[in-house]
Amino acid sequence: MPQYFRDLGTALEWRARGETLRVEAWGSDAVRVRATPAGPLLDDLPGALLGTPPDGGPVEIKISEHHATLVHGTLTVRIDAGTEGALTPELGAAAGTLTFTRTEDGTELLAEEPAHFWWPGPRLATATGNGHHRLEQRFRAYQGERLYGLGQHTHGMLDQKGAVIDLVQRNAEVTIPLLISDRGYGLLWNSPAIGRVELAETGTRWVSDSARQIDYWITAGSPADVLRRYADVTGHSPELPEWASGFWQCKLRYRTQEELLEVAREYRRRGLPLSVIVCDFFHWTHLGEWKFDTSEWPDPAAMVRELDEMGVRLMVSVWPSISPASENYHPMLNQGLFVGTEFGPMAHADWPDKGLGAYSAQVAFYDATNPEAREYVWERIRRGYHDLGISVFWLDAGEPELKPGHQYNLRYHAGPGLEVGNLYPRENARTVHEGLTAAGETEIISLNRSSWAGAQRYGAALWSGDIGTDFATLRTQIKAGLNVMMSGIPWWTTDIGGFHGGDPDDPAYREVLVRWFQYGTFCPLFRLHGFRGDEQVLEPAMTGLANEVWSYGEEAYEILAGHLRLRERLRPYVMAQMRTASETGVPPMRPVFLEFPDDPAAWRVEDAFLLGPDLLVAPITEAGARERAVHLPAGARWTDAWTGEEHEGGQTVTVAAPLDRIPLFLRDGARLPVWEEA
Repeated sequence: MPQYFRDLGTALEWRARGETLRVEAWGSDAVRVRATPAGPLLDDLPGALLGTPPDGGPVEIKISEHHATLVHGTLTVRIDAGTEGALTPELGAAAGTLTFTRTEDGTELLAEEPAHFWWPGPRLATATGNGHHRLEQRFRAYQGERLYGLGQHTHGMLDQKGAVIDLVQRNAEVTIPLLISDRGYGLLWNSPAIGRVELAETGTRWVSDSARQIDYWITAGSPADVLRRYADVTGHSPELPEWASGFWQCKLRYRTQEELLEVAREYRRRGLPLSVIVCDFFHWTHLGEWKFDTSEWPDPAAMVRELDEMGVRLMVSVWPSISPASENYHPMLNQGLFVGTEFGPMAHADWPDKGLGAYSAQVAFYDATNPEAREYVWERIRRGYHDLGISVFWLDAGEPELKPGHQYNLRYHAGPGLEVGNLYPRENARTVHEGLTAAGETEIISLNRSSWAGAQRYGAALWSGDIGTDFATLRTQIKAGLNVMMSGIPWWTTDIGGFHGGDPDDPAYREVLVRWFQYGTFCPLFRLHGFRGDEQVLEPAMTGLANEVWSYGEEAYEILAGHLRLRERLRPYVMAQMRTASETGVPPMRPVFLEFPDDPAAWRVEDAFLLGPDLLVAPITEAGARERAVHLPAGARWTDAWTGEEHEGGQTVTVAAPLDRIPLFLRDGARLPVWEEA
C-alpha cells in the first residue's frame, strides 16, 4: 500500500509533509473533508455538523500508486498523490489535491486547484501563533457557474458568482457558509471562523483568518437534494407553530402597556386577523435585567391574559448585552459569564440605558457559547417573562453588535474570537430553545437578527435587520430572502416597509409600503415593523410614528386589510409547506430553479419565486408600475390566479398589476383560495 494513503473503512486519509487530510463519508452522497497542517485531526472544534453522521450507505475505497478514490453513492472523491511523473522525490504543489466527480458518469463537479505549480498548493496554512493558522482553501473556477446561499447579504445579487463575501456577522449581513452550485453540488464551510469567500472568475477561495483546521462538507445533487442532505447532517427545523403563520404587528416602539393593548384591541374591533404583537426594546428596567419596567408596564401578566383571550401572542425583545447599571453585571462578571477580551475591559459596545441621561454605557455581552452563561441568562428570562406567560422572544442585536468590531480581541468559552466568532447567534438562539424546552414548551420560535449554520434546529427564525425603506431595498430583500432559503433557514421575514424611516403621510412611501406588504404576505413569516418618521436620538424614550395597517390612508388600508385576509385563507397551504420544510429541509419560499432545475431560464429569474410547489409570486418593485413581465417555467401549465387565464410554461407573459394586486400564478390546475368569497 502506498505510504501516503490509509483506508479507514468509511474514510480515506492522506499524509505527507506533516499534513493530514481525511475524506470521510458523512450522510447520503456526501463527505466531510478535514485537513490540518501539523499534528492529528481535531474532533472537538465547534462547527455545524451534528456529532454523528447519518448512515449514508456503503463506501468503496480504492488505493493505487498515484491516487486513491472514495466512492459514496452519487459522489466520488479522488486524492492525487502527486508522485506520477515527478522529477524529484520532493512532492509538488498538486500533491494531495482533491477532485469531486459524479459517480454515474465521472463529470467533474468541483476540484481543488493549486495556486502555483511549485507553491502553494490548494491548501495553505500560514502560522498566526499558538497553533493557529491563516487557512486558505482553493478550488477551480468554472465559466458560467451559478452560486447561491451563503446566508443573507445586501449586495443585491441572487447568483453570487463574482462576489467577495465577508464571513462575519453584522446587522443585515448574516453568515451561513452553505454554497449551492448549479453544477450539482453543495458545500458547507464547517467553521465559524472569521474570514471570507472569494467567488472569482479565476478561482474560488475560502479563507479563515485564524483557525486550526480546514473543515468542509460536500454533497452531490440538485439544489433540493443538497438542502435535504444538509438538514440531515446539521439538524431539521421543528415544525412552525400554527399561530406563527399569521400576521405579526410591530413598530419601534410601543412605549407602554396600554398603548400596546389598544393597538391589539383596535385590530379586534376592526375584525382584522392578528397573531403576534411585539414589545420592543427599552421596556426593561436596565439593559441586561430582562424584566419589565413597571412604571410603563404595570401588570404584564394581565396584559398577556388579555392578549391571549384575543388569540394574540406577545413577543418580547431580549438583548444579549448587559449594562454596568444592571443588577446582573457584577455577578456575571465575577462568574466569568461574559465574552472576554484579550486586552482592556470587557466592554464591547456603547449603548444608552435608563438613568444615564445623555450618556451611554459601555456594555458587555454574555457568552452564549458558555453553557453556564446560557443557563444564567435563561433563568432571568424565565423569571422576568416566562413566568408571566410569555414564550415568544425577539433576540435582537445577536450578531452580537460589536462597536468596534474587533473580533481578534474577543475570547469566548468556545475559543478565540477569530476562530469561533460567527457561532454566537446560533448559540444565543440555543439559550432560549433549551430554556423553553426544559420548561415544557413544545412550540418554540425565536426571531433573530443574525444566524449561523445549524440554527434552524433551535427554532431560530431570521429577519433581515435594519434596512432602508425604498423600492431598491425591496428588490434587494427578495434576493436576500431566497439566498436565506438556499442556506437551510426556512423561517425568514423582513421588516415590511423597511426599518429606517418612511413617512406614513407620504404618497410615494405609501406605495412602497403597499407593494412590500403584498410581498410580505407570501414570505414564510408575515411581519410589519419599522421606525417611521424623522430620525431621533437613540435613547430609552424614543419611539416612532404609527405603523399599523390603518396608518397609511383609506386606499392603502383597504389593500392591506385584503392581504391580511388573503394570508389567513392561505395559512393551511403555508403550514403544509412548513411541515415539508421540517421533514425534508426543502424551504417554503423557493427560487424558481429549485422547482424547475431543467428550465435554463428559471436559473435567471431573480425577481419572482414560488411559495411551495404550486404558487408563483411575482412582486412589484418599481414605483408607478402597473404591469410586469413574468417568466412562467417550462414543464408546467400556469393559471393567472386573478383572471383565470391559462398559459403554457416556457414563456414570458406581461400581466396587469394594479395597486391592489400582486401577480400570482397557480401551477397545473392547483386550487388555492386567492379570491375572497363575497
